[in-house]
Amino acid sequence: MTDQAQNLRNQLKSIEKKKTKTIAVISGKGGVGKSNFSLNFSLALSQSGQKVLLFDMDIGMGNIDILMGVSSPYSFIDLFERDLSIRDIIKSVPDQLSYISGGTGLSSLFNLDKEKFNYFVNQMHDIMPEYNYLIFDMGAGISEENLQFLLTVDEIFVITTPEPTSITDAYSAMKHICSYTKDIPFFLIVNKAQNEKEGIATIERIDHAVKHFLYKETIKLGSIPDDKNVVKAVKHQVPVLIYSPKSSVSRSIEEIVRTYTSQTPTGTIVKEHTPFISKLRQLISKR
Repeated sequence: MTDQAQNLRNQLKSIEKKKTKTIAVISGKGGVGKSNFSLNFSLALSQSGQKVLLFDMDIGMGNIDILMGVSSPYSFIDLFERDLSIRDIIKSVPDQLSYISGGTGLSSLFNLDKEKFNYFVNQMHDIMPEYNYLIFDMGAGISEENLQFLLTVDEIFVITTPEPTSITDAYSAMKHICSYTKDIPFFLIVNKAQNEKEGIATIERIDHAVKHFLYKETIKLGSIPDDKNVVKAVKHQVPVLIYSPKSSVSRSIEEIVRTYTSQTPTGTIVKEHTPFISKLRQLISKR
């Protein structure tokens, strides 16, 4: 019986699970449509059959729930102030998308004390097997508080617009991250492009600068047109993918999802303990 039990334990340990992808969505500055992209990209992934959990990481100033026109009874803050589990604060919306509200009143998740941050990491470890993707909609810019968290994710989506200041700020954000590590892939998305030509030119410009000065490759996901349906959808507090599913912006986001999933298939096999959780635990040890 002892041998049988040991064999069973060995078999369970050897079982490999599909990896849960962790994606941080960033921008060098505010006003580029980052949260709108995060929401609609997550929704499009969900509509394609993936299990997605979207985190509003702009703690205290989040607007994901506003963009959806829903109100979550709990937010990230309640995870710590009310001793809730992370499942308690997850809200599900149509098309199988789940999200966690940023809430108000907490300046930063990354300023938590060691005990609370350890609780957050343990909660993350528990829910990761339930999702294909964890998507973190970060606050605009790169602060020292959220930088260490960015270094734990698998991939970073960089959102910019064709405006020179937006391009410069996006490049500066990537440069700052590269000063710590060049191992995390950058995926480029240009939002509010006047036409496809402008979108392609902007992506090529950023890609060239990153290659030339940072000695790093980027992955070009595509551009999203400047579409009036986005403004209308925001006013109606409905994701544009639902408000106007046949609009040019919705089709572009769906194409970006197809491009992304074709380049990064979800069938990647890894061991049970993912690098994301391991890196989060390393953050605890440094505190």
